[in-house]
Amino acid sequence: MEYNLDDIKKSLLEDISSLTAEQLKQKYLSPNGIITLMFKDIKNVEVQKRKEYGIELNRMKQEIEERITNKSTEIHNEEFKRTIDPTAPFDINTDSQKRPRILDLKGSSHPIAQELKKMLDIFTSMGFDVLESRQIDDDFHMFESLNFPKGHPARDMYDTFWTDENFVLPAHTSTMQNRALRRFAPPPIRVVLPGRCFRNEATDASHEHTFYQIEGIYVDENISMSNMQATIKEYLEKYLETKLEIKMQPAYFPFTEPDTEFVISCPFCKKKGCSTCGYSGWIELMGCGMIHPNVLTAGGIDPEKYTGFAWGVGVDRLVAIKRKITDIRKLRDGDINFLRQF
Repeated sequence: MEYNLDDIKKSLLEDISSLTAEQLKQKYLSPNGIITLMFKDIKNVEVQKRKEYGIELNRMKQEIEERITNKSTEIHNEEFKRTIDPTAPFDINTDSQKRPRILDLKGSSHPIAQELKKMLDIFTSMGFDVLESRQIDDDFHMFESLNFPKGHPARDMYDTFWTDENFVLPAHTSTMQNRALRRFAPPPIRVVLPGRCFRNEATDASHEHTFYQIEGIYVDENISMSNMQATIKEYLEKYLETKLEIKMQPAYFPFTEPDTEFVISCPFCKKKGCSTCGYSGWIELMGCGMIHPNVLTAGGIDPEKYTGFAWGVGVDRLVAIKRKITDIRKLRDGDINFLRQF
């Protein structure tokens, strides 16, 4: 049968405003829908009218499809508005007029980000460059360039996460030492290397499997342990905003020689003993030492002419000490009530 286009268009205008998207689709575009049947019936239209009939029919089909799309989008948007947002700073039943506007909601940076910026500002004021660490690296930069030959038992101290392609998540920001020595050569080289580290270990109030660290290296002629002590002490006193006593005690790291642990007097109890320092009056803060000649050689630096020192300090631990945070895991557990304190 031949349909009357004018009657169909009139009916369509009414249906577009009154029917849902699904109803429009069913009535007009389904296998037995009006538009579908009109296309099938086009062969019965007079030849001289067939072209105009087909053009008008396509226009109607496009109009229906656009309207169906628009109606579906409107429904989706309404459903989205009704979706519960667990991060919203108000209850779902709060009257819309009483809800805070987006412009009224103030964000803040994470305490680690806040403190990391302060640390880097101190180092740049001391003449250090900054080179950010990577979050995935290779065996050469993680071990071999740092004097860990293949099969060396000291590799077990830095048990970390590996990919199937034999890439590694850095267990320390020392992975950047080789790159820094080459990028900032020739000496003097003064650079700090902030970044995230990953270790396959159990967590507790003072340990995390993921944490931030700042590596520092200083290479030049006639650099000694006394230069290292003075540099690190100056940084810590500026950051912790107090005078400190320091001690050096033996340690072992394949990439430094000699190797030491940097120990500071507790800035809170002044060596009287408190929960922060385990009632010892002292805090073992970081590993450090003179850069091993093999590491300098791997970085293209002549160890006969130059010496240098390196250190690595956990940012999270320093932040916990300064902010008096008793459980380091709180810095990553996403507790909004905890973070609002900062």
